[in-house]
Amino acid sequence: MKVMLIAYTPMPEEIVAAAAKTCYSARPVETVMENLDGESAASFVEMLSSIGHESPIEHASFTFAIEGVSRSLLAQITRHRIASFSVRSQRYVSERKFAYVTPPQIAQDPEANAIYEEIMEKEREAYNQITKILLDRKLETLPEDQREDKANVAALRRSVGEDARYVLPNACCTQLVMTMNARELKNFFRQRCCMRAQWEIRELATQMLFQVRSVAPTLFANAGPSCINGPCPEGKMSCGRAMQMREKFKAKER
Repeated sequence: MKVMLIAYTPMPEEIVAAAAKTCYSARPVETVMENLDGESAASFVEMLSSIGHESPIEHASFTFAIEGVSRSLLAQITRHRIASFSVRSQRYVSERKFAYVTPPQIAQDPEANAIYEEIMEKEREAYNQITKILLDRKLETLPEDQREDKANVAALRRSVGEDARYVLPNACCTQLVMTMNARELKNFFRQRCCMRAQWEIRELATQMLFQVRSVAPTLFANAGPSCINGPCPEGKMSCGRAMQMREKFKAKER
């Protein structure tokens, strides 16, 4: 898995503070950024967190480039609908040599891992065989002088690839660019940094959190699973490791 914070709202905490000032002041808009240095902006952000006023933090957005994650993770992350996603297309990008994610439990068991790798190789073979069969059938319908035309072949390859992809596994790797505002990110971290989240998306969320915290430390100081700021909401399904989670995710003093 590779996760990179590739863009974000410049001066995110100052922008959030400016939005908050607008809510509580009658001063004209041209003064909204006045006297907002790092310390005063941090004070505004802390105040918003203490009173639960979250709408101003929606003005800061963060964009990540992500690769080496599975299509299984993609199905989970796109459930977070207040976000923008651009995902590598399996229609337009060939998967004839697709990489795949191996879950740790499988990787650590030699017998299970051997079966898993065998299945992945069969999936590759099936994808490539189906692609070839369908492509050959379509080429046969073309006049002979068009069968060597690269543009024709490329177009036909895409058309058969969109059907051949149905045999690809959830483990198949993908890459995406994702943008979320800070409020949705905090909600994402509450749900996906939790030990109850599936291991792959939990690892992604954890990497994302520490990257945004490096550029907006006050804004994300209390971000992480719900248990770091109060009781675990999972009830009898709790992992029972709230203390360890607080140690891992609570921001150190600035």
